[in-house]
Amino acid sequence: MNIVQIQNNVEKLTESLNRGTFIYDFLEAYGTPKSSLKRLQQGNLNISKVPGEVSWKKKVFYKTYEGQLISDSDLDQLLASSVKAIKHDQRFVIVTDFERFLALDTKTFVRLDIPFQELNKNYAFFLPWAGMEKAQHMEENPADVKAAERMAKLFDELRKDNPDDSTEARHDLNVFLTRLLFCLFAEDTGIFEDNLFTDSITEHTDYDGSTRNVYLDRLFEVLNLPEGKEREDLPVHLKKFPYVNGGLFNANIQSPNFSRKSRLALINAGALLDWQDINPDIFGSMFQAVIDVDQRGTLGQHYTSVPNIMKVIQPLFLDDLYEELRDAKGNVKRLDALRERLSKIKIFDPACGSGNFLIIAYKELRRLEIEILRQRAEVKGKLGSGSLNFGSDFNSHISLSQFYGIELDDFACEVATLALWLAEHQMNVEFFNEFGQSNPTLPLKSAGNIVHGNACRLNWEEVCPKDESYSIY
Repeated sequence: MNIVQIQNNVEKLTESLNRGTFIYDFLEAYGTPKSSLKRLQQGNLNISKVPGEVSWKKKVFYKTYEGQLISDSDLDQLLASSVKAIKHDQRFVIVTDFERFLALDTKTFVRLDIPFQELNKNYAFFLPWAGMEKAQHMEENPADVKAAERMAKLFDELRKDNPDDSTEARHDLNVFLTRLLFCLFAEDTGIFEDNLFTDSITEHTDYDGSTRNVYLDRLFEVLNLPEGKEREDLPVHLKKFPYVNGGLFNANIQSPNFSRKSRLALINAGALLDWQDINPDIFGSMFQAVIDVDQRGTLGQHYTSVPNIMKVIQPLFLDDLYEELRDAKGNVKRLDALRERLSKIKIFDPACGSGNFLIIAYKELRRLEIEILRQRAEVKGKLGSGSLNFGSDFNSHISLSQFYGIELDDFACEVATLALWLAEHQMNVEFFNEFGQSNPTLPLKSAGNIVHGNACRLNWEEVCPKDESYSIY
């Protein structure tokens, strides 16, 4: 749905107002699926049971005074109390008596205070419901754009240093770039020691870049070397690098040649950026633009936004799972059954690109699992202040092996695999922050089942096999 359609929808809504169904009509004006709205109206998705209130997780908290005019100060107080009351990341808080309309964007903390009849003039305030943020990418996470620009400079220099344009050479360069991305991310997020990769490159390669490829070949071998006797004789600076596994450093490819400029571009990519700010949810799509010069001008503009992804996966499976969570509240046996159900779900995207949908689905399932465990601990009276230790039961049961994809573009396929690993690490950190323990990130496990190929020709059941014990979405 485009902006013109939304504007027209809101104008029609204010012209033929139905107070009783206003909030549902308003959400529908921004493209919210009718199936979800039906369930919200029936009460299945409405967290609030108070008459005149609608509370939908991550969407809206709405309070109305139908047929009842109240003072401006009363409305202000009601908005303030409503903001304090929300506990489920509702994006917008709305309070109205259909004469005056108040709203707060809980993400930007921007407030809207208008006569109700001017709602059509202010339709853009709620565009995030349609997946349209204001200057979305540049304002939300400029680190992604900067990182893509840095990698584009490095890629351009490497192409000059390595003019071979064969299919095999391009594939090797794609794999090489994903390895660099992992190392840069790892040294800023606690997977490696702080700045270990960049400092190692700076200190152990020649200024003109002539030894860079040789050093990186050896380093990548070390990252694929399990703990054991072979590691005992390593130089101290290489022994600091842990065993990574997961297949990322398994393929035997030769690192490209470097020059002084490409060496400096790599060092700058590590030294001048904080890679922990990079967002794996969408950065894969941005790095696709790195290797396609024609797309350089659209960095940050050609990916599917998180809100739009949520509009697909919420009615597909998330809404049902959260409804089951609400029904299981206070019942340990039902909470455990729901958690087991999460481990028996397969997510399949037959045209996965850089993995955006798979990554968001993975993160949402991990966050649901965290909420299940938190509620389970509350029921048992174990959730107190400080760090918690609940034993092996408080490790995630959701695996990247539950996620499947097919992608035609070679580089996108490599980046999707990498981004799933990075998303797993981020969720392990969230899990640790909640419970004081988590699955270890290293050694990496299998990063999903991302197949490089043409989804119009491959047998999908061979990529994502059917299994009666699993639900496949």
